[in-house]
This record gives sequence, C-alpha cells and structure tokens, in this order.
Amino acid sequence: MARLASRFGAANLIRRDRPLTREELFRVVPSVFSEDKHASRSERYTYIPTISLLDSLQREGFQPFFACQSRVRDPDRREHTKHMLRLRRAGQINGQQVPEIIILNSHGGESSFQLLPGIFRSVCTNSLVCGQSFGEIRVPHRGDVAGKVIEGAYEVLGVFDRVEEKREAMQSLRLPAPAQHALANAALTYRFGEEYQPVTAAQILTPRRYEDHQDDLWTVYNRIQESLLKGGLSGRTAQGKRTHTRAVNGIDGDIKLNRALWVMAEELQQALS
Repeated sequence: MARLASRFGAANLIRRDRPLTREELFRVVPSVFSEDKHASRSERYTYIPTISLLDSLQREGFQPFFACQSRVRDPDRREHTKHMLRLRRAGQINGQQVPEIIILNSHGGESSFQLLPGIFRSVCTNSLVCGQSFGEIRVPHRGDVAGKVIEGAYEVLGVFDRVEEKREAMQSLRLPAPAQHALANAALTYRFGEEYQPVTAAQILTPRRYEDHQDDLWTVYNRIQESLLKGGLSGRTAQGKRTHTRAVNGIDGDIKLNRALWVMAEELQQALS
C-alpha cells in the first residue's frame, strides 16, 4: 500500500486499481461530499467543497483511485473531518511512474485546503510530493475562495511537464558517496531531530530491491524516502536500547516529510549541476 496516507483502518481508507465509484467514496470518505462546514465553525470560516473540485478534475480526465479520512471520536464530525484524495489520469492508474494530484481538505477546521502535484513510483509504491516550486496550492478557509480553488486546480494540471523534466534531471545526475551521505544525514535530521538519530545514513541508503542499486539522485532519493516512511529499521535509542523506527502515520506527517525530502533533493541537484 502506498505510504502517502495514514493507517486509518479499513473503515477510513479505500484503494482500487481502477477509478473509485461515487458509492465507494461515499461509504468510506463521506466528508468529501459534505455540503457545508461543521456547526462549530464561525461565520468567517469559508466552506470549500471538495466534491466540486473533484467534479472539475474528473472532467479533465483525472479519476480518484485512493481516498482516506481521519478517524474521529465524535460521530457528528465524520462528515466534516480531514480527508485526502489521490487522482491520476484514467489510463494511468496502474502506471510505472505517473503524475498524480493530491487533494487535502476538511470542513471542520483541521486543515487548510491543499492541492499538490506528485509522482507515483510503482516499484516501491511510493508517492512523491513535489515542493512548492511545482505549483502547490494552499487556500485558507477565509473569504471568497471558490474561484481560487478551481484556478489552482488548472495551475497544478499545467506543471506536470516540469515535474517530469525534474525527474529526468535527477535521474541523469550521479551522486558520489559523500553527496549521498549528506542527503541522508539531512533527511535523518529532519525526521528525528539534531540531537540523536536512532539509525545511520548507511541504513536508510541501503537498497531494498535490485532496481534501487543505481547511484543517481532520483534513485537515492527514493531509497531514503522509502526507508523513512516505511520504518522498520533496527536501531538504538539515546539510552542504548534496541528499537525499530516507526512508519510515518497520519496525513500531515506523510505530506510534510515527502515535501521536505523533495526540496532537499532539488537543492542538492542545483548545487551539483
């Protein structure tokens, strides 16, 4: 299962190798269909309809294949809580390395509206969230924003050629061992903090499969991302006790780490080009 999502459990997550039907979405992520903001929101809070944007993107040929929403203790919030949709062009849902659009939204104050471009890499089932330089759209729930949301969707649709160019540039750049370790150490510091990291740069650089033995920036970046997101690496705590790194769970954690790693890889590419 792709890592760009939380472990919400079967009741809060659905993925198919085909476009999801409205019935499937409504059963698993009812917050996508919410027609108004939660009653706890003030007059200044602007409702941004996820379903309207989904309709617009479907008209452009993008279809949802993955959806999830946050668990809530209060049943009254189930139809307003934070949710995420991932969309790809209808004929590319099972592709090897394909562009996708990620929608994040809520109707209860849990998050701003976000629209992000990404790339899916099937070999390790990772989704890579591109940085702000590739058209990320973030809209707060304030004011007259409906037009901004639809306009932002078309901006994201227009960046995929540049995303592919960036991927090809990273793939053509061979990374010497010192540069690989510098990227890995920066990623470890971001993930665990400066004081102590439970695993080493060498561990998160270790390939998990034959396809990942290349030393180009794109492949190294993917190795690091998969290691940090999936967790499960043996390590030591600051007190010397044995431990295993945890997977990154939660919509926010996944998105933030994905985005940070992309920016690090971009900066390294620019420094070495």
